[in-house]
Amino acid sequence: MPKITYVEHNGKTHEVDAENGLSVMRAAIDHGVPGIDADCGGECSCATCHVIISADWMARVGKPHDDEESMLDLNPEREANSRLSCQIEVTNALDGLVVQLPEFQM
Repeated sequence: MPKITYVEHNGKTHEVDAENGLSVMRAAIDHGVPGIDADCGGECSCATCHVIISADWMARVGKPHDDEESMLDLNPEREANSRLSCQIEVTNALDGLVVQLPEFQM
């Protein structure tokens, strides 16, 4: 199983074994990682699973699609490498992924 590390705004890390096919959001929720609210349950209709992807990982993770862009645009803390974790599918290619969690979910 791929390992994903979630880094809270305060620097605390949570490393989880994520099942292929799940979303990065679902892996966090299933392992009790704080900082991802996931209010819409992964339907890409809110931005409460916002994460920041390291520039080194953006090519593997990919860019947001149009619906995701619309949701991210509502977030004043959006960065160039922001993604909604509900829209990132866990695959073996993401083994070792590190995602930063914002201080607050909008």
